Amino acid sequence: MTGDRRQRAYRRGRRGEWLAALFLMAKGYRILERNYRCGAGEIDLVARRGKTLVFVEVKVRGSVEAAVEAVGGRSRRRIAAASRVWLARQPGYERFSWRFDILALRPRRLPVHLVSAFEDN
Repeated sequence: MTGDRRQRAYRRGRRGEWLAALFLMAKGYRILERNYRCGAGEIDLVARRGKTLVFVEVKVRGSVEAAVEAVGGRSRRRIAAASRVWLARQPGYERFSWRFDILALRPRRLPVHLVSAFEDN
């Protein structure tokens, strides 16, 4: 991928994460963190609703199926590993339940929120 294409993809992804955060807030979630990075991996959004923590992977794709396919086994393992690091660094959340969601953004369509899209293996 050329530098220009990579920059456009990065900007599209950042804009998608911003839209995803707005969408989740409208559904009653509180965004705790955006673009959390650590040595184990990256989490696009960490959200909270009640006593549930949600680690959200945001994908901007042409279809929901393409978004789900883009979060393959390696990505899931890295997100799960990063979530364990995030949890270890956040005292006070040890009694919360948590899950992994995917938020699929498609052009000119409403976002699709896939709750409990995958599990920590």
